[in-house]
Amino acid sequence: MDKVIERIRQSASTHRSDLDELLRVPSISSNPENKADMETAAKWLLTRMQKLGIRSEIIPTPGHSIVYGEHLEAEGAPTILVYGHYDVQPVDPLELWDTPPFEPSEREGAVFARGSSDDKGQLLIHLFAAQEILAETGGLPVNLKFLLEGEEEVGSPNLKPFIEANIDKLACDAVVVSDTSFFSRDVPSMLYGLRGLSYVEVIVRGPALDLHSGEFGGAVANPADALARMIAALHDDDRRIAIPGFYDKVRELEGREREAFASLPYDEAAYKKDLGVEALEGEAGFTTLEQLWARPTLEVNGIWGGFSGEGAKTVLPAEAGAKISCRLVPDQNPDEISDLLEKRLRELAPAGVRLEFIRHHGGNPFLAEPDNVFVKAGARAINKAFGKMPVLVRGGGSVPVTETFQSLLGVPCVMMGVGLPDDRLHSPNEKFDLKQFHKGIEAAAWFLHEAGEVK
Repeated sequence: MDKVIERIRQSASTHRSDLDELLRVPSISSNPENKADMETAAKWLLTRMQKLGIRSEIIPTPGHSIVYGEHLEAEGAPTILVYGHYDVQPVDPLELWDTPPFEPSEREGAVFARGSSDDKGQLLIHLFAAQEILAETGGLPVNLKFLLEGEEEVGSPNLKPFIEANIDKLACDAVVVSDTSFFSRDVPSMLYGLRGLSYVEVIVRGPALDLHSGEFGGAVANPADALARMIAALHDDDRRIAIPGFYDKVRELEGREREAFASLPYDEAAYKKDLGVEALEGEAGFTTLEQLWARPTLEVNGIWGGFSGEGAKTVLPAEAGAKISCRLVPDQNPDEISDLLEKRLRELAPAGVRLEFIRHHGGNPFLAEPDNVFVKAGARAINKAFGKMPVLVRGGGSVPVTETFQSLLGVPCVMMGVGLPDDRLHSPNEKFDLKQFHKGIEAAAWFLHEAGEVK
């Protein structure tokens, strides 16, 4: 392994330029006009794996393609499946980017580009690790499979059906995912839990057309006003979600977890400063980390209705709408939560309006067993690359495929994300710290070595 690690370090500039190549591809899965770019990114990954002697293929889906590869020459060794996604979020608002989002720019020790941390850079650490091990030793210490999708940023609608139809093809001993972040630069961490998601849209319709607010205001139900009142009623004064049954299946935090969270070097003042807020708001009775990692939420992600241009227009809008996401914790179910939310909104809708409820996508919460041998192998790998044993934490976001792998394949999911909390995921000026990138490749190589030792 010493020679492998030295080879990784000597290849740093090549890894960096290869990362830039993939980052220049605007693989935005939600934009139909980027369909060709999605295929370009898939073919780039296919070609890279084929050059390494990894048997690879592009598998079409009803949406964007899956890139699959396998190197199965380590007889008797465990099989590891690496998951990642090559699609990225839209870049809007473009004017807030300091440099063009698909022209990688290096500054402050990081590469700035859309997809740099989420997830192209983190995906590539595993590919580059395999590349350097193969170049140095001619083989791998494990049997290795890659499953790289192009629809994670739109809810992975075709991934679960693909996994269900290919259980034997994807059979493995563990899945490794790098699509998350360290607790901080100086505190390496590994996630053992993620929140699930229910994402919906509600449209409130009133009159058949926009009306003059002077001629009709006060006598006709205003959809924008009705929607605002409905949304306001979804929380109580303690910021608990005021939907009957919402908390019925919430698995409460264990005492040891609360103690572990409290022991972390969390600086709330710095957190507020970084966010540019003077105060935090959350469910009463829980710390900020508990609120972020282990409590469910309901948040308005977008709201619209009526006139919002310059100047004034005295209009009573014909309709108003909002997009709402609920982050879920074990053992909540996204379909059940969507049902409860729809029922409550319909109860809150005043007379004179009609409600349309649209379900977009969702995912189950994920909770791993921290004592699993492959999770421990991941912890040893991070320790060897970064010089510190990682702490075990939960995450507030959602990677729905983690629970899918765990339930359908019956194997542990090892979360080895090496991003940083300030990587600005989904925001302008997304970045990936280059030290994390290069050390991440070393950690990925160490993980393959450590996983190969698991009996």
